[in-house]
Parts: sequence; structure tokens; C-alpha cells
Amino acid sequence: MIRKKMLFFILTLFFFIIPLTVLLLQSISAPWRFHTGQGIDWGWQGYSTLFQNPQLWEATFISIGIGFAVLFINVAIGLFTGKALTSYAYRGKAWLEALLLSPILIPSLAIAMGLHLFMIRVGLADTIWGVMLIHLVPTVPYSTKIFHNSYQQIGKAMMEQPHILGAGFWTQVFTVELPLLRPAIRSVTFLTIVISLSQYAITAIIGGGRVLTLPLVFFPFLENANTSIMAAFSIWFALIPVFMYIIIEALMMFLPYSRLPWRNHR
Repeated sequence: MIRKKMLFFILTLFFFIIPLTVLLLQSISAPWRFHTGQGIDWGWQGYSTLFQNPQLWEATFISIGIGFAVLFINVAIGLFTGKALTSYAYRGKAWLEALLLSPILIPSLAIAMGLHLFMIRVGLADTIWGVMLIHLVPTVPYSTKIFHNSYQQIGKAMMEQPHILGAGFWTQVFTVELPLLRPAIRSVTFLTIVISLSQYAITAIIGGGRVLTLPLVFFPFLENANTSIMAAFSIWFALIPVFMYIIIEALMMFLPYSRLPWRNHR
């Protein structure tokens, strides 16, 4: 047990703490070259250049809004789809599960190119609604699989107990299933938000450049050789999923059977 803990701490140190520390130090220092023989010049030039970009805040708020919308749709679709896959037995169930996971196997760019013409016809191209819908393509398969596995772990018998005791459908969902599905909701939250925020190609195709998200602002910085600006933008980009995760975690505290601090205070 001690060896496993030590291995976990060592892996965390080398693959998370040290790279993150280097990135933080790089974001508050000027670009440094070893061969010049000069010391490190500390400063906030990277962040000042980043916040001088007039499109940064607009792209940040739009990305957060799209991320939350995609997350809630994913939870709704994944919750009921996963429950249906667990609760019912029928012919072709294995084929249906494979079909639901097929968007992962097909490149999202190919799907976006195919859906672009359809969205133009229905008036969703170059709109935030079209971007939200296209972001469901790479995220819904993961959400469905996560909720499906979670419902299998809970068991069909547990799901039948509230119904036997007279609970209605929505009462069962909010008082029994959602509290038991907290780990699945946490996994879906972080996975969905990170995937949605990182979409560049499909956002540019469906959004037509009019729906401004952080990747569209971030990619022009790749032409800049200033590593401090890139590090500062990476830190800013990484803080957004953490911020959104904290909000979702706070909302889950209002689910039944949650240990709310003000309820437990004596």
C-alpha cells in the first residue's frame, strides 16, 4: 500500500506538479535562452499582452456559455440513454451501443464538413446554436458510455426499488439516481468541458469565424515565438475548466442527501 502511494506521488510530481510549475514560471518571465548567458528576467509581459487582446474576454464568456450548454445537454442525453441501455434488453442492443460510440471512430472534421451544408439549409450555420450542436458530436458518446457504466454498477434492482415504493419518474431521477451518479457527473463535467473548449476546426467550420471561442483566439498566438505569452494563455485556458468544475460541484451540493456545510453546522 505504501509503495502504491509513493508511486502515485512520484508520478504526480513528474507528470503534473513539475510541468505546471515550469509553465507558471515561464508565464511570468521573459523568453530565456541558455546560450545567451543572461539571467531570467521576471515580469508580467505575457499576461499584459494577453489581456490587451480585445477579443479575449468575449471569447472567454462565449466559450464558457457554450461549455455549460453542451455539458447540460450531455448530462440529459447521457443520463436517459445510459439508463435505457441498462434497463431494457432487446435484439440488436450491442449494435446500438456500437452505433452510439461511432462518432468517436469517425473524425469530427469529416462529420462537421458533412453537417455544414445541412446547417446552412436550416439556418444554424454561423450561429452559436450550430456550434453547440456540433460540439455534441465528440462529447455525447463519452457521456453515454460513462452513464451506462454507472447505471450498470448501481444495478437494475436498485432502480426498481423507488418505483415499487411509489416514487414518480422525476422524483426517482432527482432523489435517487442523481445523488448516486455524482461520480459519473463529475467525470462527464470535466471531460465534456475540456473537449468542448479545445475544439478549433469544427467551431471554425460551423461558426464561420463569427462565433468567437478561445481556440480561435489562441491559434494566432502560435505564430508568436514569445513563450511567455503562450504560457500565460495556457494558464488562462486551463483555469476555465477548473472554474466551471467548481460551479458544477457547488450545484451538486443542492442534490438530496448532500452534506451541506450550513446543514451540518452545530
